[in-house]
Amino acid sequence: MSDEIPTGTPQEPQTSGVDLARVALRAAKEQARARGAAAQEKRQARRGGGLRSGARADGRDPLPLGSAINRLITERGWETPAAVGGVMGRWPQIVGEDLANHCVPLRYDEDPDERVLTVQCDSTAWATQLRLLAPRLVARLNEDLGHGTVRLIKVLGPGGPRKGYGPLRAPGSVGPGDTYG
Repeated sequence: MSDEIPTGTPQEPQTSGVDLARVALRAAKEQARARGAAAQEKRQARRGGGLRSGARADGRDPLPLGSAINRLITERGWETPAAVGGVMGRWPQIVGEDLANHCVPLRYDEDPDERVLTVQCDSTAWATQLRLLAPRLVARLNEDLGHGTVRLIKVLGPGGPRKGYGPLRAPGSVGPGDTYG
């Protein structure tokens, strides 16, 4: 049984209209900000130059922490990693309490060719259950995060005990195969 579940066609994901709109909006905001800054510099140069404080807000004013973080995320283009991190924090609400008690998201590979969410389960039964639910879970995650954000869910079974010979282990035995691996 494979640990990876294919979730879609092998075609390259097309950039959606929402993504194009975000890029265009970000570019327009940057251009408007640059035009506004240039005009303000001209006015200040006419008045005698230099930065002055005033009654109106400018770029030097402090921002609330949430606004500053959102601005940083937008400027750096970290929307997808931040959204995936939010999903990992909301895992129990997305998959349900039963599944969340037995399956934990480990990592997300955001490489455009991969886009794999790796999840580890505490038993092979739960790993099998998650493999069966993977297509629905991928669809649900892509609803929350945007089309094509997660293409594949890689399900890992439990790690199992250390391979060694103890007082109750015979050489050549593989241990309880129905619980580990």
